[in-house]
Amino acid sequence: MARKVKVQDDYYTPLESYCIGLNTYYTALRKAGFSTDIAMAMIMDKASYPDWLLPTPVDFDPDNPNFTPYEDDED
Repeated sequence: MARKVKVQDDYYTPLESYCIGLNTYYTALRKAGFSTDIAMAMIMDKASYPDWLLPTPVDFDPDNPNFTPYEDDED
C-alpha cells in the first residue's frame, strides 16, 4: 500500500503533477503486462504519452509576462 503524503496548501506544484503522471503511466504499463524494460522505454519516449496524461506546461513569454491576449487586429 502506498504511503499517504500530506500536500501543502492542497495543491501540487507543476513538477509534482508531472511526476505523478509519470508514475501513473508506469504503473498502468506494468499492470497491463509490459516488462520493466519496455515500460521504462515507453516512459522515456515522450511521443508515447497520451495527450491528457501530463499537465500542459505554461508557456512563458518574456514580452507578455502578464499572459494578456494579443490583439492581432490592432497595429
